[in-house]
Amino acid sequence: QVQLVESGGGLVQAGGSLRLSCAASGGGFSSYTVGWFRQAPGKEREFVGAMTRSGGRTYYGDSVKGRFTISRNNAKNTVSLQMNTLKPEDTAVYYCAAGTFLYSDYAIGERYAYWGQGTQVTVSS
Repeated sequence: QVQLVESGGGLVQAGGSLRLSCAASGGGFSSYTVGWFRQAPGKEREFVGAMTRSGGRTYYGDSVKGRFTISRNNAKNTVSLQMNTLKPEDTAVYYCAAGTFLYSDYAIGERYAYWGQGTQVTVSS
């Protein structure tokens, strides 16, 4: 079983950057696909990005493509989300998640077995 803890959220002005981190404990981190999701008030959960176990493949949601970058360090059991050129519409609670499933299901939140508690990101205009 994996426990995930996000950090790095906060308040930033539009156009700025933030880097979120997710620390995993419990073992087996390198065997999981890791993903980032977000949820804004009154909206459905949205896929942000995912990275395969070895880091060989990354996937991004259309709304963040070209602005956000996922990286992972399996030796340190961490995954990061670098967010650049932030927009007010990026405001949400951001969650990291981990799971094992068919690679094609990376954008489906229900496929992830483990979730962090979330970290708030607020982008002011």
